[in-house]
Amino acid sequence: MQIKAGDVRVLASTSFHLVKKDWSLVIRMHAFKMLQHLVRLRWEELSPTERRDFANVAVDLMSEIANAYEEWALKSQAAALVAEIVRREGLVLWQELREPLFSLSSKGPAQAELVSMMLRWLPEDITVHNEDLEGDRRRLLLRGLTQSLPEILPLLYTLLDRHYAAAWSEAANQQLDIVKQHVAAVTATLNAVNAYAEWAPLPDLAKYGIIHGYDVFFSVWQSRIQIDVLVSYPLSYMHNRCGCLLSSPEFRLHACEFFKLVSPRKRPIDVSASEFDSAMSIIFQILMKVSGDFLDRSSSNAGSIDESEFEFAEYICLHYHSLLFWLALMRDLMSKPKVVAHSTGDSSAVNSLSTGSGQVDNEKRKILSFVNDDICSAILDISFQRMLKREKVPPGTAFPLGALELWSDDIEGRGDFGQYRSRLLELVRFVASYKPLIAGAKVSERTIAIIKHLLLSQMPAQDLPVMESMQLALENIVNSVFDGSNEFGVGSSEVQLALCRIFEGLLQQLLSLKWTEPALVEVLGHYLDALGPFLKHFPAAVGSVINKLFELLNSLPFVVKDPSTSSARYARLQICTSFIRIAKAADKSILPHMKDIADTMAHMQREGCLLRGEHNILGEAFLVMASTAGIQQQQEVLAWLLNPLSQQWTQLEWQNNYLSEPLGLVRLCSETTTMWSIFHTVTFFEKALKRSGLRKTYSNLQNNLTSSSNPVHPMASHLSWMLPPLLKLLRAVHSLWSPSISQMLPGEIKVAMSMTDAEQFSLLGEGNPKLSKGALIFTDGSHADMGKEGYAEPNGSDDIRNWLKGIRDSGYNVLGLSATIGDSFFRGSDLHSVELALVENIQSMEFRHIRQLVHSVLILLVKFCPSDLWDVWLEKILHPLFNHSQQALNFSWSSLLHEGRAKVPDVHGILAGSDLKVEVMEEKLLRDLTREICSLLSAIAWPPLNTGLFSLEQSGHASRVDTSSLKDLDAFRLSSMVGFLCTHKGLALPALKICLEAFTWTDGEAVTKVSSFSAALVVLAISTNNEELQAFVSRDLFSAIIRGLALESNAIISADLVGLCREIFIYLCDRDPAPREVLLSLPYIKPHDLAAFEEALTKTSSPKEQKQHMKSLLLLATGNSLVIFANIYSTFLLTARPRNLVNAPESRSDDGEVVGLAAIL
Repeated sequence: MQIKAGDVRVLASTSFHLVKKDWSLVIRMHAFKMLQHLVRLRWEELSPTERRDFANVAVDLMSEIANAYEEWALKSQAAALVAEIVRREGLVLWQELREPLFSLSSKGPAQAELVSMMLRWLPEDITVHNEDLEGDRRRLLLRGLTQSLPEILPLLYTLLDRHYAAAWSEAANQQLDIVKQHVAAVTATLNAVNAYAEWAPLPDLAKYGIIHGYDVFFSVWQSRIQIDVLVSYPLSYMHNRCGCLLSSPEFRLHACEFFKLVSPRKRPIDVSASEFDSAMSIIFQILMKVSGDFLDRSSSNAGSIDESEFEFAEYICLHYHSLLFWLALMRDLMSKPKVVAHSTGDSSAVNSLSTGSGQVDNEKRKILSFVNDDICSAILDISFQRMLKREKVPPGTAFPLGALELWSDDIEGRGDFGQYRSRLLELVRFVASYKPLIAGAKVSERTIAIIKHLLLSQMPAQDLPVMESMQLALENIVNSVFDGSNEFGVGSSEVQLALCRIFEGLLQQLLSLKWTEPALVEVLGHYLDALGPFLKHFPAAVGSVINKLFELLNSLPFVVKDPSTSSARYARLQICTSFIRIAKAADKSILPHMKDIADTMAHMQREGCLLRGEHNILGEAFLVMASTAGIQQQQEVLAWLLNPLSQQWTQLEWQNNYLSEPLGLVRLCSETTTMWSIFHTVTFFEKALKRSGLRKTYSNLQNNLTSSSNPVHPMASHLSWMLPPLLKLLRAVHSLWSPSISQMLPGEIKVAMSMTDAEQFSLLGEGNPKLSKGALIFTDGSHADMGKEGYAEPNGSDDIRNWLKGIRDSGYNVLGLSATIGDSFFRGSDLHSVELALVENIQSMEFRHIRQLVHSVLILLVKFCPSDLWDVWLEKILHPLFNHSQQALNFSWSSLLHEGRAKVPDVHGILAGSDLKVEVMEEKLLRDLTREICSLLSAIAWPPLNTGLFSLEQSGHASRVDTSSLKDLDAFRLSSMVGFLCTHKGLALPALKICLEAFTWTDGEAVTKVSSFSAALVVLAISTNNEELQAFVSRDLFSAIIRGLALESNAIISADLVGLCREIFIYLCDRDPAPREVLLSLPYIKPHDLAAFEEALTKTSSPKEQKQHMKSLLLLATGNSLVIFANIYSTFLLTARPRNLVNAPESRSDDGEVVGLAAIL
């Protein structure tokens, strides 16, 4: 370590000595790493002459190590070293070394392998993002390598030709050791070709034989030419050697990688377009020919194809990969060109742009013309059948296109079918947008055929999965054809009329069905709401669909006491949700039918055949309709829906009976009807808030707007009666966990307070268990237990647990959504009641509940609280939260990091399960709460809440702030929430402790969130004359960030952390001695190192270069212990190891040592 941090010349000479073959592999590897460290981080310390001598020695070393007996890892390190030197020195050195390196490659297979490795590493800073490389340097490197392509590509072609032919020749002579050397050379050269294939101009790849060469590879594989015949063919006959590699399983996939890299290239619109077209045409012909040949062979003689050939074919032409091909093709062809308006007035530029866009559109239209009706029909037919998994296909099902290889969970895996089907549906949408008539006719024809089959089937439930899968296809096609973005009304009137006839015929078929089985009714409801976008354009059909939905609802049993037949209740709720979907999709077409729907709902209520949960869903559908009609209509609908609830909700009798003393909830849990009535009331408040008012986004909200500048929210007038009982209810729920009350609770309630099975499965990452038919999760996230609609069923712990969770979920959402209304909430609510409800029992709350409270309520409360009320609200609410969270998180993280187990309160009630599972759940709960608290700090630093803080970017590159412009901290109380926080020490202290400690906890996501809060603190410290805050940022925060850089978990945020270090030092080092003291306290830094660093800062005004200087200094000062930077590289860099080729020695492991450029740092 002392050598590494000491004199650079001693480091170089020592390292070059230790890479000699006299030393062990471990020592030699470490010496290479030190040389690479020198080149990357200390290169400027050498004089120009010394750097040139260093480069020559490195090239000589590469020549020495080029033999068949050296380890592959050492070869990779030597090649990476020379490549890094060339990148550091630039074009001049590359011009000098090119000829010696090319000459070296001709001496034998080992030398060719080394040179190819070096050429593979050379463009690394082009293909892999490297924050150390300035834009100018990257451009110079790209320009130099592009200019060298006429020499590099022919060399790679020659090496492939020479060593592939030699490998076959030596194989015929049974010289396997020599074959291995040539195979290694070919593999290294292929990796190099693929490195250039990522960025080199496509015409160049074609011009110098690379693409044609791969064509021969495929041809050789297809024809299966024998070795003796192949060797006898002259090079001129083969015309390019590269393609021959595909005759061997070891090389075919390398060749496929080449085509994978070049195929997605974007077509240029300049003069090189014709050359690009020619090259891409060759690629397309190659891929189509090999696909066709493989399919012909597999259909005629499947037994002749071995496993390696199937692996190769998967890369080229099997279904899943052809799906991706068609998706990419249709996505590109159907995309609309982006037109950018310029204000320069340069008509020639505009004309050039429009001409280029027109050429692209013409080319797309030409290609689209090949995607004819037959192809589209075939794509749809196959996609429709593949919507279903093999496990769902009824035995004996016949497919019109013959037997297909359907998805099987046993083969492909249980977790990936959803993604596969979503891609199929995306392809169906593209085809429907391009050929709407064909798509409409196909989906209608197939749906009607399935319905007829079900009507004739003796066991329709067995065939139901087929119909369920087709509903997804219908929904996507209807959305594509009738969605507003598709401009349905602009198209041909004949096409519109034809589409109308198609879907009217399908709708009439659906309306004529007289199904009453719950499962069939549910599917029929889904089919009707799938036609919602069609109803938007054809409102005449809306009334018949609404009447059909009510008919289906009334056809199902209203009271079902037998739990085994609860599917009817589930189907009823699904029919109700269809009203919501149709209301959203049909838009204004449904407005004329609102009165009829309301009258029918009232009639069903009078008859007692509409359950409370069903009424809530239909009420939500009404709110969706009203949102289309305008604010006045919303207010009228809300009054109609909420006034009856307010009369019950505001009664003091139930509040006094159940909420006035701690054990009142115990009595409530024994009153099933009242318990679930309260639940449905709270969930409807949530729905009303979500569906009402103007849609807002955080980006356009201004926290300090006055109420007069905003339209009144339709729900504002209802908050005054809604919230007080809800706050009492939440306070009562929270109190159950307080020790003084929990010890008095009956066992049934205690069991109900533990986590649900679904929560435990989620924490373990095992996915949620299947929901019972007695539970439903709605599309908006709310849920209901359908067994609790007033029936006198046993009320066990599971029911109480579901009720408690539902009240907490919906109650928190009601408060959070109410906070977004603004003044009506903050000025009209009783703060003391809010404080008691939310944080009175914060110390007894479990981690999962605190996380949910912060996420659903407190973050929104912080973001929407008017600045003149920060003093009133934030101190009361946030102080207890920060105080408890800091202590709880510190304790749990300390336990996790030192004892290997987080200790959280949530899992105390879990008796079953292994210790390992409990530990996993504990850690997940800890990380979730940590991230949410850090998200709250990030919300406090949200720019709209900190308009008083200037941006360092806007201040230019000045490293000094005029001290006369500094303000008192109090000046930021109303213009910066971070400033407000810092003026309240009791509130700030625990928040700042969390900020510091988060950098030492091994959670990169939490650090990502807290870094924005830290950045705001830095700007605030720079802007104020408050010495206490400056001292905190200059010493405590600076030290914490440096400690955070030592943790591998923070790799993803390392660049931002280095940027914070730069800002602290540059802007505060002259006002506080702490930044220099912190750096000098690091173990390997010397005063002259710090002086050199400061001098380097004065020579550049580029923040990026200053960040690089800071990063280099931190690496030096910590003895390169900030392995985080090296790990960033290892994430991206691949050492391109060869596949296991005929026992090739280069496939050996290097025992975990990082090789290649990943080891430079």
